Amino acid sequence: MKKTIVIGLDGLEPRIVEAMLEAGQLPNLAELKRRGGFSRVATTSPAQTPVAWSTFATGVNPGGHGIFDFIRRDPRTYLPDFALNRYEARGAFLPPKAVNLRRGRPVWDLLTEAGLGSTIVRCPCTYPPEPLRGRMLSGMGVPDLRGGLGTATYYTSSDEVKPGESENIVQLPAGIEGPIETYLIGPRNPKGGGDLRFDVTLHPDLAGRRVILRSAGAPKELEIREGEWSDWVRVKFKLGMLQSVRGLVRFHLVQLEPSLALYASPINFDVETPLFPISHPADYAATLAEDIGGLYHTTGMVEDHAGLNNERFGEDAFLDQCDTAWREREAMLLRELDRFDEGLLYCLFDTPDRVQHLFWRYLEPDHPANQGRAPSSAYAGVIEEQYRRGDAIVGKALQYADEDTFVVVLSDHGFGSFRRGVNLNTMLHDQGLLTLRDGMKPGEEAGDFLKSVDWSKTQAYALGLSGIYLNIEGREGQGIVKPDDVASLKTSIAQGLAGMVDSATSEVAIRSVLPRESVYSGPFVEEAPDLLVNFSRGYRISWGSSLGGVGEGHFEDNRKKWSGDHIVDPALVPGVLFMNRPFQDKDASLLDLAPTILDALGVPKGSAMEGNSLLS
Repeated sequence: MKKTIVIGLDGLEPRIVEAMLEAGQLPNLAELKRRGGFSRVATTSPAQTPVAWSTFATGVNPGGHGIFDFIRRDPRTYLPDFALNRYEARGAFLPPKAVNLRRGRPVWDLLTEAGLGSTIVRCPCTYPPEPLRGRMLSGMGVPDLRGGLGTATYYTSSDEVKPGESENIVQLPAGIEGPIETYLIGPRNPKGGGDLRFDVTLHPDLAGRRVILRSAGAPKELEIREGEWSDWVRVKFKLGMLQSVRGLVRFHLVQLEPSLALYASPINFDVETPLFPISHPADYAATLAEDIGGLYHTTGMVEDHAGLNNERFGEDAFLDQCDTAWREREAMLLRELDRFDEGLLYCLFDTPDRVQHLFWRYLEPDHPANQGRAPSSAYAGVIEEQYRRGDAIVGKALQYADEDTFVVVLSDHGFGSFRRGVNLNTMLHDQGLLTLRDGMKPGEEAGDFLKSVDWSKTQAYALGLSGIYLNIEGREGQGIVKPDDVASLKTSIAQGLAGMVDSATSEVAIRSVLPRESVYSGPFVEEAPDLLVNFSRGYRISWGSSLGGVGEGHFEDNRKKWSGDHIVDPALVPGVLFMNRPFQDKDASLLDLAPTILDALGVPKGSAMEGNSLLS
């Protein structure tokens, strides 16, 4: 029986991999290189996880599968929306239906047609899961119970704490004399508006350095020790007499004194009763929990990066949670390897990407995120440890590979520093292409979500991580750009932004700006941003501009702990590719992976696939 094992190690940077290979620190990847080969692999434009893995799965460029970013905009309202999936109403008395916005025909669909099975564990843009011959556990795209990528709750007695990225704040009474009656914030109530709540009672135990949480959940009593993560607790939010929504949540007790601070993870779908399907067959998510001996994270972005980025807990707590993510995913992979006998087995390990986002600052003492302080040497080796851990996973997988097994290990893109944010909307404003209402100036007052933009005088705006849209008449809700003027406006914007120099560093921040038709082809090109901005190393669109903000100045230091990134010119951040068979490594691209997998399993490539098999 022919078998193909694909292990995704999200975000591995070729420069780090090559140095560690040379130093003998990645023995299992070195063995793959010896047996077959190693190369860099061209990523997608933009170099984003959902975009890149969608191209891996379908063998087509983003214009052929329709995923261009995490964020898209509603052209009628200009408001940002989630780009990976949506929910469609099916009638007044029926629940909404989840729809995957990744189009194109994935490799497992072609294998199903050929009578071969696939097991797909946590591939991005597989929510909701699609029918296939085999099993699928959805990956990036699965929301939390509130519908976000990961909405946490922070409990504090301080009245000065403001909500950060993707979080809610729940106020606790001053002091820690228990019991403390509070609640967990659940999904929005579709019937009466507002948020559903789940009541909990906190019993602080100073002597034991812990909090006991009591609730109607399972277990009814949960111990949360100071500085540690709790076990999972199952919770239920009541919608009505006979309706409820169930979820899974963990807690981290940040501190007991001088005031109680408690962090609740995003509420994950319950593996047994998910709000929407997260696996195929539908019971696979639950049986997998039984097989690996416990509950696991189901959200599309497992690692609680916002908790660290918002400084709700420290590096050790984040790494502890990442360790849990590694263990969960490894257990899933080993379970599937134990019963794998034919077809394709794919498993993605996301954690290297998340750790590099948050810990890149430890590689650069002068990174703005260090705010002038010398970074702790305790975390200097954290990123390389992620690579070693990935290598160890590969070693375990190789033990299951016989002479007929094709093994592929790859990353979807590389990585680099994120030192300076680029306020694209402010640049467009200062070039007379974006106007704010009532004489307002760029800055905090302008707010997010383009809410202060005067559309009657605006020709272009930025939203998302790498795109600029034109305010086109007949397409946008208040469009003013005549269709006949689109081409010349694109050229003008590209010329005005390309080569933009950051006066604070004397470095070129924007390498190029390209019209979408020169980058993409296929049936969904019209859904892409009109222009793609390719940043230089060290630069990325600013936090504010990505959500439609118009910040003060053209550039700003990135002082967030999220200090590494890969949303730059894709030529600067290729991924890595290892195979246990010789392959044509020149100009290898993610477009080639689906045809290569099909070739290894004796199945012709799909008619729409743009790449070619890399096997010699």
